[in-house]
Amino acid sequence: MGADPHIAQLVMTLRQQGVRDGRVLEAIERTPRDLFVPESFADQSWADRALPISCGQTISQPTIVGLMTDRLELGPRQKVLEIGTGSGYQTAILARLCRRVYTIERYRSLLEQAEARFRHLGLSNITSMVGDGHKGWPAQAPFERIIVTAAPKEPPPALLAQLAQGGIMVIPLDAGREGQELVRITRTAQGFERQHLLHVRFVPLVEGLPRDET
Repeated sequence: MGADPHIAQLVMTLRQQGVRDGRVLEAIERTPRDLFVPESFADQSWADRALPISCGQTISQPTIVGLMTDRLELGPRQKVLEIGTGSGYQTAILARLCRRVYTIERYRSLLEQAEARFRHLGLSNITSMVGDGHKGWPAQAPFERIIVTAAPKEPPPALLAQLAQGGIMVIPLDAGREGQELVRITRTAQGFERQHLLHVRFVPLVEGLPRDET
């Protein structure tokens, strides 16, 4: 796979955009993005752009996936919570970098498609469920790392409560007219520290479940 010029170009772009962790770059290189995009967009699989998937959702552009993953500072023994499985592309990359990923998706059809992709890739350290991302996964808390792939106005209190001491959350926040900003939140003994990363565009983090999922 590494010999593919499209993948080589993407890895170069990721480096230029500030993805520093070699393990993250390798995980992206090893994860076939074409498996996660609709067939009609297969020719754009390795382009650095967001693409539409079903249920009105998107698969994020690789540089955003790379930067969010890089800023999580993942270690191989960590337990990670992901809010918004979507296509499963981000999930698959996380799974190559940590001990276990717990991922929550509000659309059952999306989750079932993602689970099939995980099986195809032989990724056995992913646990998934249909649920409300605002609530997190209290039964499995605390988490050393949390990543959110949809934008609320403020970090959901349940997610902050489920972040371990010293843990890191990377989350896009909707600032209204000012657009969305990606922030990194670190839990310290004194509370929570925020760091602005960059301006982004994500779908909203919607509370509750669709009618047909309840």
